[in-house]
Amino acid sequence: MESVPAILIWLTPYILSVAAFVILLEQISYLKKKRSFPGPFLVLPFFGNVISLARNPTSFWEVQSAMAKSSDVGFSVNYIIGRFIVFIRSSELSRKVFANVRPDAFHLVVYPFGRKLFGECNILYMTGQEHKDLRRSIAPNFTPKALSTYIELQQRIILKHMKSWIQMPESNTKPFPLRFLCRDMNLETSQNVFVGPYLTNESQKRFEAEYNLFAAGLTALPIDLPGFAFRNAKVAVSRLVETLAVCVEDSKTKMKSGDAPACLVDFWMQEIVRETATSEAEQTREKQPPHTSSVELAGHLFDFLFASQDASTASLLWAVTLLDSHPEVLERVRKEVAVFWSPESDKLITADQLREMRYTEAVAKEVIRYRAPAAMIPHVAGEDFPLTDGYTIPKGAIVFPSVFESSFQGFVDPYRFDPDRFMEDRQEDWVYKKNYLSFGVGAHQCVGQRYAINHLVLFIGMFTSLFDFKRYRSDGCDEIEYLPAIYPRDGCKVVVSLRCPS
Repeated sequence: MESVPAILIWLTPYILSVAAFVILLEQISYLKKKRSFPGPFLVLPFFGNVISLARNPTSFWEVQSAMAKSSDVGFSVNYIIGRFIVFIRSSELSRKVFANVRPDAFHLVVYPFGRKLFGECNILYMTGQEHKDLRRSIAPNFTPKALSTYIELQQRIILKHMKSWIQMPESNTKPFPLRFLCRDMNLETSQNVFVGPYLTNESQKRFEAEYNLFAAGLTALPIDLPGFAFRNAKVAVSRLVETLAVCVEDSKTKMKSGDAPACLVDFWMQEIVRETATSEAEQTREKQPPHTSSVELAGHLFDFLFASQDASTASLLWAVTLLDSHPEVLERVRKEVAVFWSPESDKLITADQLREMRYTEAVAKEVIRYRAPAAMIPHVAGEDFPLTDGYTIPKGAIVFPSVFESSFQGFVDPYRFDPDRFMEDRQEDWVYKKNYLSFGVGAHQCVGQRYAINHLVLFIGMFTSLFDFKRYRSDGCDEIEYLPAIYPRDGCKVVVSLRCPS
């Protein structure tokens, strides 16, 4: 009987031949999909360009952009761990992808392995009539009356956190990163705005701990085994939804008694209670209308909470970064806000006053344009899709429409931070609307964009009025870091001090 080493030596040429054949097929498949369009001519077997992506995501996407700019087709291609990818720079082509989210075209991904974390019933993955019905049911959450209620809640939490920042030992003299401080502030703001009085202090602490587990699992490898971050995140999502389902039930009870809405879930339940009270399904008790069960509603509430975290935190940091480097803009913001609010006042900014702060809102819109937090919105091609007359995206390809790249197309002097572009005399957000894709477009356009802008305006107004601040400058501190929203690389380190007595 031959020894194992001898057998292996005998098999080696055959193994190498099979491996070489598989590699050859892989390269041929890639080149067939790539054709003559911009992209690397050869890719590393099996892994593709994942190493350069993992090592420096910013550089990787800059290279993709440069390749897309090298021709007039508006896109480039690449290959990552067995998946063919298409990076889209052209605003027109990006809008084409956004407008064709449906089972036989593109499937929205947003986050890798998101379906495993969020579940198939998540609003991100819905299409057709089901998606339209759910969006229609969500509409009462973002009426002017509802937004006015949220504005008060937002301000109270923002002020609470900012006053705690100035009490930190590092304040006044030492720089500290704002990233995690803003994240914690946003999480508490979302909790209060969305489910307000229905979370006790104890459940709020548990909620924060569970959400941190979820956040850690977002960027982890999808290893669904005990002890791994991804499994911990899945379990955390289940527990978070259970907690929110209790809040939904409590809100339904309160709205049935005729109380006034005090938070987002109340506005939602008020409408659902009204609908179910008059529906035949409710009268016969045979079945409830769609999207009205407490667990399902809790899942959608979690979607709102998640959507309001990462991107919003990134925008707050870029606002501080850009205001520090543009003192003339900062001064105009402070003058405008001072007309309506000061730190010494015990009054809050009203909804009407917020609408009058047009320049501060223009600053917020320009921050979102200049540093679109969700820089790319990944989709998967469910079928072959004709992107242009000369190119069809192959089924299974991951498509990256670049919101970031669109933001620097069409606008006047687009690489300049210039809030005046959004003032009434220029209105570039309408003139170049096709390039302003930060909140998406089409059926999946962000339903809470007015809420997000209000939050950024309130933060800018209060932060600049309450604090004198200075960015701590280090090499590369303002470079973009993908986490997966885009952040300043240093987490926005600042030195803050009070401008006036609080």
